[in-house]
Amino acid sequence: MRITRETLLKIARDTAAERVRVSRRLVCIYLVGSCLTDEPLLGGTTDIDLVMVHDSEPLQQREIVRLSDEVHLDISHYSQEMFRQPRHLRVHPWLGPVLYSKPLVLHDSNHWFDYAQAATGAQFLMPDNVLARSRSLAGLARQSWMQLSFNPEPDHRRRVYAFLKAVENAGNAIASLGGLPLTERRFLVQLPQRAAGLGRPDLSSNLAALLAGEAEVSDETWAGWLAQGDQAFQAASQLPDVPIRLNPARRAYALRAASSLWEKHPSAAFWLLFRTWTLAASHLPSDSPAVLPWQEACQVAGLDKAHFSLRLEALDAYLDSVEEALDVWGQQHGAGENNE
Repeated sequence: MRITRETLLKIARDTAAERVRVSRRLVCIYLVGSCLTDEPLLGGTTDIDLVMVHDSEPLQQREIVRLSDEVHLDISHYSQEMFRQPRHLRVHPWLGPVLYSKPLVLHDSNHWFDYAQAATGAQFLMPDNVLARSRSLAGLARQSWMQLSFNPEPDHRRRVYAFLKAVENAGNAIASLGGLPLTERRFLVQLPQRAAGLGRPDLSSNLAALLAGEAEVSDETWAGWLAQGDQAFQAASQLPDVPIRLNPARRAYALRAASSLWEKHPSAAFWLLFRTWTLAASHLPSDSPAVLPWQEACQVAGLDKAHFSLRLEALDAYLDSVEEALDVWGQQHGAGENNE
């Protein structure tokens, strides 16, 4: 199948129409994400991100539907109760920004979306609300650091994954000062521009250093890592009760994208592969043959057990710099002044 933006939009519209035909409990359906951009494909793959709002609690929060090796539906399900408090949405780091960003509405019962977006959009760009969204993400990153430092998970694979999640939240605390938080595949492609826009390019370069330190990875090593990460993904995706991120339909979505980023954006490629690989490794039995290559990659990146405490110290220092940057931004934009 030839994948074009028009093809993806038609699939989204057809999916929405079918879901509404089957269920009258759908209040709203809207399309978000890369399908609304001029370049929805990365590594020849993409997902179609749909948000479905129900009049009651949905049976599932997230759903993956395979369409082909290259394309899948990624559907988030919410109850309309989640949207009843506009003040909450204005400071929610993900729900509010997506709602405000003019998604493509595919179904809207009784103008529900128009009301929800208008209520959320009021004062959405006030400095207090922008800063609150960023500080929420920075706070999550700091909580993860404290957990890793003082009450760590005994399984090192889970520790590394928690570390990567903290890094992502810290980076998005910075990114959210200048727009939507960044999604996984384009996180380290777009973060440099957001950090530069704040006059703090170091907040991007230092974050990249948290992931792999000063490791130099050859093309040969990278190719081996891709193959080994793929093996771990395939093994983990067959297990029961694994996270939806390891759904088999997402295999090419993650790994082909990482491969395509390697030449021009090696840090972004490493981030995407290593985060996916770590999640897969953390759900495999500890004696699985697919775990050992991941452990060896951790040694190269300085994220192995022997060096992990040093990386936590670096994360602590990075979070300090993020928190300081948020304070400076708040002072420059008068955040909090109206509350005094």
